Amino acid sequence: MSQPPSLALEVVAVTAFAQNCSILWDRRSRHAVVVDPGGDVPRLLQVIADKNLTVDAIILTHGHLDHAGGADALRDALTTRQDGVTVPLIGPDARDQFLLESITQQAARFGVDGMHDAHVDRFVTDGERLDLLGHEFQVLHVPGHTPGHVVYFNPQTRFAFVGDTLFQGSVGRTDFAYGDADVLKEAIVRQLLPLGDDVTILPGHGPTTTIGAERQGNLFLR
Repeated sequence: MSQPPSLALEVVAVTAFAQNCSILWDRRSRHAVVVDPGGDVPRLLQVIADKNLTVDAIILTHGHLDHAGGADALRDALTTRQDGVTVPLIGPDARDQFLLESITQQAARFGVDGMHDAHVDRFVTDGERLDLLGHEFQVLHVPGHTPGHVVYFNPQTRFAFVGDTLFQGSVGRTDFAYGDADVLKEAIVRQLLPLGDDVTILPGHGPTTTIGAERQGNLFLR
């Protein structure tokens, strides 16, 4: 993304799934938000410490283990580090609660360590606005990959954390019992494409791209 003067971003690829965990912070206050900490919590804590950041919140786009499996552990570690002040764990939509509650089981099935059920402080709903780091983030419900998947869009700086909805040249998987390709495509067309071609999207895997590039060249949207 084209970072505004006050904000900085570091993307840390975590877990064997190479999931993009985003750490967004205000350069002046050194306050931060962590998006989708799927795992590798010690690495994330080291980045946060190296940059001397205070984390205000952890937000989740959806309930899959590679996006939420490290959320509880990160919250607990940060709460201890930050003088016992609880770091809120926010999102996704409540329709992903069943996924958040099955992460430990799924991790055992995949044979991966360090991923556990996530217990959020509150869910979010479509159209809600979150005040994070002095910026407004709009919550957009974009189901299809999972029932409760949400996107966080910042209209001031024209970027969005899109999780596993839209990628460079592709879209999120829908070959789950609860997935639906038609629902995902409709939600992308209805919720994401109208944001504008200049909007930078930060996906859960792979490189950043823009709405315009995907509108023009993404075959899955045709």
